[in-house]
Amino acid sequence: MPYLTKKFKFCAAHQYGHSDWSSKKNREVFGKDARLHGHNYELEVTVTGEINEETGFLVDLNALKKIVNKKVINVIDHSTIEKEIPWFRDKQPSTEHMVIWMWEQIEPELEDTKLHRIRLQETPTIYTDYYGPSSE
Repeated sequence: MPYLTKKFKFCAAHQYGHSDWSSKKNREVFGKDARLHGHNYELEVTVTGEINEETGFLVDLNALKKIVNKKVINVIDHSTIEKEIPWFRDKQPSTEHMVIWMWEQIEPELEDTKLHRIRLQETPTIYTDYYGPSSE
């Protein structure tokens, strides 16, 4: 089966740390990331499935774009992740957690295609891949 990947971009801020830790301990564990900072993220959503013989496509790209924009981009873009998205209130706003949240937002909305991978690039040298809960 073929795999199709669609890219999206967004900007968001986050801050690592634990409110019950001292500032010193947060700095020791999280370094500069214990301060509020932001990233220009690049999100890749990869789907797979059977090719629709009438259209020649495995997914309606407009439908996929609407789902990802509504459920992820419009929620997270220009947010302070751990403060504005309830799912993150008890979790560090790491890319490892972000890809799981994104999967949970996108996967239930898909019809006639299967979510294969979420890739989230935080910096030019750091990205996280997630292949769904069955890969855990």
